[in-house]
Amino acid sequence: MAKAYLVGSGIASLSAAAFLIREGGFSGSDIVVLEEQDREGGSLDASGSPETGYTMRGGRMFEIHFECTYDLLGSIPSLDDPSKSVTDDTFAFHEDFAWDDHARLVDADGKVVDSHSMGFSERDRLELVKCVGTPEKLLDGKRITDCFSPEFFRTNFWWMWCTTFAFEPWHSAIEFRRYLNRFIHLFKTFDSMSGIYRTRFNQFDSIVRPLLKWLTEQGVTVQLGTKVTELSLADGDALTVKALSCARGDRTEEITLGPDDLVMVTNGSMTAGSTLGSTDTVPALDTSGRDGAWRLWETLAAKRPGLGKPEVFNSSIPESTWESFTVTTKDPTFFKLMEKFSGSEAGKGGLITFKDSKWLLTIVLNHQPHFHGQPEDTFVWWGYALFPDEEGDYVRKPMRECTGREILDEVLHHLRFEEGPEILDHSIVLPALMPYITSQFLVRSAGDRAPVVPEGSTNLAFIGQYAEVPDDVVFTVEYSVRTAWTAVAQLLGLEKQPPPVYKGGHDPKVLVEALQTMHRR
Repeated sequence: MAKAYLVGSGIASLSAAAFLIREGGFSGSDIVVLEEQDREGGSLDASGSPETGYTMRGGRMFEIHFECTYDLLGSIPSLDDPSKSVTDDTFAFHEDFAWDDHARLVDADGKVVDSHSMGFSERDRLELVKCVGTPEKLLDGKRITDCFSPEFFRTNFWWMWCTTFAFEPWHSAIEFRRYLNRFIHLFKTFDSMSGIYRTRFNQFDSIVRPLLKWLTEQGVTVQLGTKVTELSLADGDALTVKALSCARGDRTEEITLGPDDLVMVTNGSMTAGSTLGSTDTVPALDTSGRDGAWRLWETLAAKRPGLGKPEVFNSSIPESTWESFTVTTKDPTFFKLMEKFSGSEAGKGGLITFKDSKWLLTIVLNHQPHFHGQPEDTFVWWGYALFPDEEGDYVRKPMRECTGREILDEVLHHLRFEEGPEILDHSIVLPALMPYITSQFLVRSAGDRAPVVPEGSTNLAFIGQYAEVPDDVVFTVEYSVRTAWTAVAQLLGLEKQPPPVYKGGHDPKVLVEALQTMHRR
């Protein structure tokens, strides 16, 4: 029987393993996942305890048209109720706790801004329509700032859009255009965020754990602490992997592939080099070296053309770095004050962005509990900032030079909470600095991302955020799952292909609603 070797254990690899079994007829015992780190899940991570503090580097959002993700998770039983699938549980949670944001934007005076209006001038509208309609090939090498006047970046729309999806003005116009087209159906509810779906718990608990349980029950092997350092290619014009070189501790190992064996590589990593700080310590910016996912891609790309250009994505750390933080407390004071401030109970309020913050801070109160096993007397919330190199408005230094306590102090000053000192004293704050977190958004041209199945490949595919899927958008779980399904379908020559990317711009009703939203006053 053919075997499949999956490099990395993020959502792309785990999805590929599931599709190999479900669509490709593989036995789980013939699938091996090789993971460099000591834990599974890749960027969908979450861990901690009430005593040491919980932490998660990010929290991904979903929407109704994540067709590949819901198809996959529709066949995975939920850990909380095995009679339901993970997809069923996600939809049920949305029914009970849909976001209805009443405080999406907050100004410099700590007052909620009416964000029902996008704040557009006629010029802003024309530039937005032009960007949406510009062929992608004409945006090669362009930044978002190349397509819009400076005033556009001071609109309610931009503040909401960039903090929902983590765009910065210098990012790729190609990716920005893709997002506009992909999520045009969300325009009409963008101020309330009611079209955004989330999982019941953090994504590690709600997606990775049930998926891992199902895969291991099928016999899939996950080897942690195993770094793939080299893919040896066979001679000839065809692209065929003949062996994998691995490092496990002080030992090296070579895996020789059979004629029908497959290799799927997660090339690149948005959370490579991530470092954690604490309430009293600063996370160090790690520029000492990139992890195995980047190095393996660099090694492969140097062997022959057509395998992408990793240097486009991993060589501009100042443009791809931002910082998040997770707050754990047993004191309900902050949650009570925020529910009063936002007009929404925890879990229903959505994102809150301090639009005039020099760090461009955003926070969110998740539905509690947000972690499996989180006690009833413990509360967890999360935040992030897109400009960690800027000096704070109250804490007079860059965010990336701040302790967790100093970051929380900056947030509390923006909120004008008199109870700030009490909240500070009862909170554990774990900041996470991520040098490559938006590297997939960096300015690029056609061909810079690796094809899912490169030309001439007989057994190699690339999966994850740095493999190219036309029309769909990176920095989403959907994108990783789609690359996995595409890789399996193409390598195995399956008749069944992934469902097409939803294109709301082809629906006249969606277009009319979007135009009406753009003209709100």
